[in-house]
Amino acid sequence: MTTRETVLGALFTSLSAISGPVVLRDEVLPERIPEGGLIILRDGVPGAPEVTLSPLRYHYEHRAEIEVIVQVATGRSATLDTLAAAIGTRIAGNRTLGGLCDWAEPEAPSPVDLPVEGATTLRAAIIGVILHYSASDPLA
Repeated sequence: MTTRETVLGALFTSLSAISGPVVLRDEVLPERIPEGGLIILRDGVPGAPEVTLSPLRYHYEHRAEIEVIVQVATGRSATLDTLAAAIGTRIAGNRTLGGLCDWAEPEAPSPVDLPVEGATTLRAAIIGVILHYSASDPLA
């Protein structure tokens, strides 16, 4: 397994431990949002690495995205805030994802309302997570 996949897998595992929401990785938004909310980890892009030559290492600041979606009749903003805080707590509690990356740093959430015809509006936010890690090869 590549370093990139190992780091993203560790982040997914960490997010999956959050109680309440359904957590998915790179899935299409389902037709129904679970009552406890939905978290979708998007792999994002690793960006252009910095390179050191001795030993040869590629140092990435990979930006993954976490989509947080809730659809409840009341308290949508509070529910979304609670899930965002839980994500922050999970990341802060293990910034190296068990030693698999140098550092994981979440960004502030970017909230948005998504209207749904004939249903309660979805409240969503995108939380970027910068994953700092090194690999021996861009494809390793």
